[in-house]
Amino acid sequence: MAREQPTMATLYQGNVPSMARTAEAAGPVIRTIQLSDLHDALKRGWEDFKAVPSHAIILCVIYPVLGLVLARVVMGYSVLPLLFPLAAGFALIGPFAALGLYELSSRRERHEEATAWDAMEVLRSPSFGAMLGLGTLLLALFVTWVATAQAIYVAAFGYEGVTGISDFITRVLTTQQGWWLIVVGCGTGFLFALAALCISAVSFPLMLDRHAGAFEAMVSSLRVVAKNPAPMAAWGLIVAVLLALGTIPAFLGLAVVIPLLGHATWHLYRKVIVSDPGARPVPPPPHRPRKPAADFPANLFPWRNNTDA
Repeated sequence: MAREQPTMATLYQGNVPSMARTAEAAGPVIRTIQLSDLHDALKRGWEDFKAVPSHAIILCVIYPVLGLVLARVVMGYSVLPLLFPLAAGFALIGPFAALGLYELSSRRERHEEATAWDAMEVLRSPSFGAMLGLGTLLLALFVTWVATAQAIYVAAFGYEGVTGISDFITRVLTTQQGWWLIVVGCGTGFLFALAALCISAVSFPLMLDRHAGAFEAMVSSLRVVAKNPAPMAAWGLIVAVLLALGTIPAFLGLAVVIPLLGHATWHLYRKVIVSDPGARPVPPPPHRPRKPAADFPANLFPWRNNTDA
């Protein structure tokens, strides 16, 4: 009997790391959310945007600028049919471009200072390489979508160019080829948007928060969508509608829509992923304090000492 006890203890101890590895492989715990949670996430995202509007706009000003540039290029080179696919493609690369916004929401959640410089701290995250890899995947998805949209248009109307906006609208809305283009194009775009939503719904916030790898983050995002199909479908529709509204006033609305969705995505992540209080994330590199531009050594300005005296 005395000899069997160490054997039983050895077997039990050996099972502990196996069970721990199984639990770790299962990934984060996923909650079931409701449509009301989407509304609350948007509300919290709007509060974050109001708290740091200038910083959010600075981070996202490239979007309306890029949109205007793309519109000008499209008009100038008579490839007007690509304008809508390019605008719709913002939904594919938006999750990656909102990294700084996730950082701002995370800091406000912890009641820490949230400035434009703090948003740049995401570049120092231990998982930034994984974020960059997944962002590259989304960029490839965006390029593939634009090429596919071009192929669909060529299949409908051939290589003949359009003479202007009125000619393009007439072709699309008053011909059978145009109706076919709308149905096939929207259906194909939906598949691209669905793929982007499934792999990036909460991937970037998870990598930022827990320093997860790209594969683990994508699997977790897929699990979120699988467990909450209706709310996540509604979230995808909300994103699509808001982005469409943001592009209407010459893409300038994206300066508000992109920050709102970025902040709201962070809060959606918090609602759908159960927090792990026992987790010990990898700390970021040591932070070096920044000094204001006007904070020079006193000996450079000796009259300051006399004034203070």
